[in-house]
Amino acid sequence: MHKLKQAMIRDTSHQDTVVAPPKGQKNKRRAIIAGSVAAGAAAVVFLLSAWSSSEHSVNANRIRVAEVGRGTLVRDASVNGRVVAAVSPTLYSTAPSTVTLKVAAGDTVKRGQVLAVLESPDLSDALKVEQSSYQQLEAEVARQRILARKQKLLAQREADTAEIDRLSAQRTLERYEGVANDGIIAKIDYQKAKDALKSAQIRAKHAADAAALEGDDVGLALKTKVNELDRQRLSMANAQRRVDELTVRAPVDGFIGTLSVQNRSVVPANAALMTLVDLSRLEVELEVPETYVSDMGLGMTAEIALPSGTATGKLSALSPEVVRNQVLARVRFDGEQPKGLRQSQRLTARLLIEEKPNVLMVPRGPFVENEGGRFAYVVEGGVAVRRPITVGATSISAVEILSGLKPGDKVVIAGTDTFKNAARVSINQ
Repeated sequence: MHKLKQAMIRDTSHQDTVVAPPKGQKNKRRAIIAGSVAAGAAAVVFLLSAWSSSEHSVNANRIRVAEVGRGTLVRDASVNGRVVAAVSPTLYSTAPSTVTLKVAAGDTVKRGQVLAVLESPDLSDALKVEQSSYQQLEAEVARQRILARKQKLLAQREADTAEIDRLSAQRTLERYEGVANDGIIAKIDYQKAKDALKSAQIRAKHAADAAALEGDDVGLALKTKVNELDRQRLSMANAQRRVDELTVRAPVDGFIGTLSVQNRSVVPANAALMTLVDLSRLEVELEVPETYVSDMGLGMTAEIALPSGTATGKLSALSPEVVRNQVLARVRFDGEQPKGLRQSQRLTARLLIEEKPNVLMVPRGPFVENEGGRFAYVVEGGVAVRRPITVGATSISAVEILSGLKPGDKVVIAGTDTFKNAARVSINQ
């Protein structure tokens, strides 16, 4: 039975057939394997050669690479600033006085509202003296007017009397002339009548001239008194103005920023009392590094970042003084003032200095500061090679390349601080 089963179940050896490979197949396979081994060996040799010539190696995740290209470079500067009032007057005392405050810090006030009252006995007494002098001169002018009329009347009376005497002498002469030819009167009496007429004519003329001169004299005296009165009126008005200034009023609508004195304190002349802030006209005060000052000018455009968006403005003022390597600049908003701004609110702004079209540039990164703008690392075959460059204008986001790079070069713009100025640095993927 066992032999019968062995006879029935045979192995598969008689089913296998040996197939001979085509001619040259073995040589082809050997060539492929040999080529692969050679290529791998060449790559290994290249990498080993690159790594052996590199002074350092870094991971690719620790650096940032950008490509050099052409485009329009907008020179700009990002600066910090704060919101300030365009109108922020400081009020001062006009004389040594005692201050009575009518407002507190932070109070909202209207134009013309009384903010403080100054008590100055000296100014009050000076005003009373000026008023008294004015009243005295006013009375003197009135008296001079009366005296002028009186003197004019007296002079006119004398002139009129002289004129009457002249007319009387003329009539007497006329009567003598009518009878002189008839021999009724003596010739000597006739001559006396003629002399009397001439004398009356002279007195009348002198009296008329004297009356005119008297009128001029009293008119000049009256004018002098009137001028004194006008001068005293100006002096009294000045004293009144100084007394009125003791009542300190708000020059604009706004709010009280700071109080420099305490209530009922005694202050000298020209002492600061308080600062008034006008919130209807706000500007942005920027802190600009002095390196940008030579490129700045009035009217330059600025973009101001606000919580609600972006606003534009124009540079309206530039301080001539450098403080802590910075220059203060004022920017005035274009058009309507943005809503929701607060005094001393911190903001950032972007000053648009210049546009340079079609320049060779690369995105800006720490490599500019790390290498001083004189060197850049260009990626070539997995190795960053240190290359001398010359940079031109810079902006917030890009830097102009004048020499040392060409379009398409890949530059390490961040992470070069770990290269330690090595000539070649391997980049590990």
